[in-house]
Amino acid sequence: MIVIRWPAEAIWQAVEPLLAGFTVEVLPEIDSSNSELMRRARVGRTEPVLLVAERQTAGRGRLGRGWQSAAGDSLTFSLGLPLAAADWAGLSLAVGVSCAESLHPRIRLKWPNDLWLDDRKLAGILIETASSGAGPARYAVIGIGLNVAPRPAEGLSTPPAALRELDPGADAGSALLRIAEPLVRTLQAFEHYGFAPFQGRFQARDALRDRPVALSDGTTGTAHGVTDAGSLLVHTAAGMQAISSSEVSVRPATP
Repeated sequence: MIVIRWPAEAIWQAVEPLLAGFTVEVLPEIDSSNSELMRRARVGRTEPVLLVAERQTAGRGRLGRGWQSAAGDSLTFSLGLPLAAADWAGLSLAVGVSCAESLHPRIRLKWPNDLWLDDRKLAGILIETASSGAGPARYAVIGIGLNVAPRPAEGLSTPPAALRELDPGADAGSALLRIAEPLVRTLQAFEHYGFAPFQGRFQARDALRDRPVALSDGTTGTAHGVTDAGSLLVHTAAGMQAISSSEVSVRPATP
């Protein structure tokens, strides 16, 4: 049995002054940390919480894709908190910026919700929201799955990368400690200012910029960064297009 040392107290001490009532929970196994927080939100439990799952049996990614996780080999957690953002566009990009900057300079961002290392997927982001009751705020659930140890590539559309390729001593607990408090600050900044302040930071790590890309709707072209609302700019045969649909996926085009 793998015993993981989670820095729950250190995370709480760093985050609670920013989020009154904040708690940290660690569960040995659950279907999905995002699903659990969404279930809680639907029955009115919308307190700020960081829910860590040592193992997920039904982890989810964007567009319904699965996310495999095993205790110790990956970091899977969801951060739930009320947010009253005026414009939610670009939130996943801002989250990606925060996580990449917290972990390593070599990590790149693949629009709209992945962290990449050398064109391989290191982490994925899944954001969901629910009503938080009275007021303009919604309850935002930010789920992150990060490969800590190398994993097989079988059955994956994108080859996997692992944090230990960059930091051989990394473990799930230390990665979470590096991510958590800056992520909360990022979400609070996004709530007040939107994506625009994060645009340049995203561009600096953009894994698709100036590369040929193919979209899942059949569109092809060259990626040219993102707008101040977080839309992907693609120069196609029909001209420049701003891609914002959450139902469209994009990949580097194969030669």
